[in-house]
Amino acid sequence: MKWSTTLVTVVCGGALLATATPVGAQAGSDGRPTVAVMYFGNGALGKAHEELAPLSTGIADILITELSSNPRIRVVDREELQKLVDEQNLSTGDRVSKETAVKIGKILGVHHMIFGGFVTDLKGNMRLDSRAVNVETSEVEYVETVSDKTENLMTMIVRLADKMNKGMKLPDMPKNVRESSHESAKRVPLQVVMLYSRGVTAETNGNRGEAVQLYRAVLDKFPEYEPARRALANAEKPGA
Repeated sequence: MKWSTTLVTVVCGGALLATATPVGAQAGSDGRPTVAVMYFGNGALGKAHEELAPLSTGIADILITELSSNPRIRVVDREELQKLVDEQNLSTGDRVSKETAVKIGKILGVHHMIFGGFVTDLKGNMRLDSRAVNVETSEVEYVETVSDKTENLMTMIVRLADKMNKGMKLPDMPKNVRESSHESAKRVPLQVVMLYSRGVTAETNGNRGEAVQLYRAVLDKFPEYEPARRALANAEKPGA
């Protein structure tokens, strides 16, 4: 099976490092390992490349949520990352490098950066590729790949979160939390993941009205999907 992949890059100049306020510094006395997740690159083939484009932000957002279920680590939320991107006027390219991930990690003041991409083939299969870099040592510390039918995307993301947590040698996720996440993921259909990803993308692009409509559509289809409920409440806040 032949795959091609494209990864998202965030490019920054050295001057930015001196002006940014590290997220890690904002965490105060929080001594937990801190992780940030970059948006995933879109390597889908053919018509699926455009159709699945919202997953670049959606996969990252869901991965953040899954990693955040581990109370023993701190994960930078999507809003914090997006604020940095906006404030520093960072641009995107076709590929992310280890050096770029380290630079962004230092701006954020985190210990670990996760970045990667997704690819599909014409038979309805998807693969998620992910790498983690240790910001302090500037070395890639873990590489992971999960694959399955595209329709099982939610279970793939949960598996990836579990594997990344273990592979990066982060504190163990509580067993009951891990088992609950895996069971819940089996019930979330691809349509819900796509609607939610479209909502996340709309919100990221500043289209809050559209995001609200999409989050509501998610809850109409799958009322127990808590991330959409939280995102909707946040998007509907006065002044948001």
